[in-house]
Amino acid sequence: RRMGYNVKHVMNITDVGHLSSDADDGEDKMITAMKREGKSPWDIAKFYEEAFFADMAALNIRKPDVVCRATEHIEEMIAMIKKLEANGYTYTVDGNVYFDTSKFPSYGELWGGKRTIDAQHARVEGDKGKRNPTDFVLWFGNSKFKDQAMKWPSPWGIGFPGWHIECSAMATKYLGEQIDIHCGGTDHITVHHTNEIAQTEGTLCACGKPCDKKWVNFWLHNEFLLDQTGKMSKSKGDFLTLKTLESEGFEPLAYRLFLLSGHYRSQLTFNFDALKATQTAYRGLREKIQEWSTTAAAEKADEQTASYIERFDAALADDLNTPQALAIFWEVARSGELSVAQKKFLLNNFDEVMGLGLREIAKGTLKEEEQKLLDARAQARADKQWQKSDELRDQLAQKGITVKDTATGQEWTRK
Repeated sequence: RRMGYNVKHVMNITDVGHLSSDADDGEDKMITAMKREGKSPWDIAKFYEEAFFADMAALNIRKPDVVCRATEHIEEMIAMIKKLEANGYTYTVDGNVYFDTSKFPSYGELWGGKRTIDAQHARVEGDKGKRNPTDFVLWFGNSKFKDQAMKWPSPWGIGFPGWHIECSAMATKYLGEQIDIHCGGTDHITVHHTNEIAQTEGTLCACGKPCDKKWVNFWLHNEFLLDQTGKMSKSKGDFLTLKTLESEGFEPLAYRLFLLSGHYRSQLTFNFDALKATQTAYRGLREKIQEWSTTAAAEKADEQTASYIERFDAALADDLNTPQALAIFWEVARSGELSVAQKKFLLNNFDEVMGLGLREIAKGTLKEEEQKLLDARAQARADKQWQKSDELRDQLAQKGITVKDTATGQEWTRK
């Protein structure tokens, strides 16, 4: 958006059919949660979705333009499987519909070729219904889970979709047959994203022929956050949550700043000492900005500030090099050559991307009740509840707070 592109951001909520392994084995995560929490799968999905977006808001992450749930797009998944079936890419064994990877010549190109893929999959205990180790399930008509709660009718019997097909069906519905950027973790390269490519391009290409219709132009795979012993994971019991950090006295935006200090393609090791140092720096910056509150920011760029913006944007354009962008950010904040007005102009400009809440710091803080109203209005607008949004704006106005909607979100001023 900063570079002038028209962005449509879609995020999927996987609330059905997600096994603990990408390779169609392991436990069903929903069934495991049902047993642990004594709730229906729909209630579990709703609870964690709401918790996720609450953390997103606390971290000042913009909500996607479209948030789509797998359970609400079963028809689209069935339609895609039928197309794959018509194109000759599938076979059915004991009620399960499989994608035949031998029919897709470019399978595995995302990370090094099919021979390496075969070796990777061979280490996984095989599904007896598969013809090839790399084949994967599109529709489970014969679930291995006796207490599978989420099921739907289909041409292949009552069942539920495989995880991989969900993403492709929703992505193509909202973004068309080709998309520019697909994001995800590095753990999804070898199986999940490789399978997504095969099944999506398989709906566009004739069986057995090389596909010249590329589905994704750019894959952005993020690396993991590590602790001292390796990758954090829920199964190890060391999974980090925002509530954990807040209970230890850390601010969400200080954690955001910590994450921005590492490149998304590089592993980042977490420890509380590093986060404490980041929070100290963030609070120091906040105090400095509060000291500058009596000085107005420059209204536009001059020759000197334009050079900083050019360097900052060049860092972002270089595969989202946020560490380099942050270096320029701190260079401005600590500069002895720039005026306070220039610094405020630049930091506000940079914060359109960095999202550290600097504009709000400069104009003071909201009371807890006021912030809740502002957050509720942001959610109402994201959900297209315009009447509720207007009502919340009026409530804020009664408290002397004027809200303006901008391209980067809500901006408020106190009368």
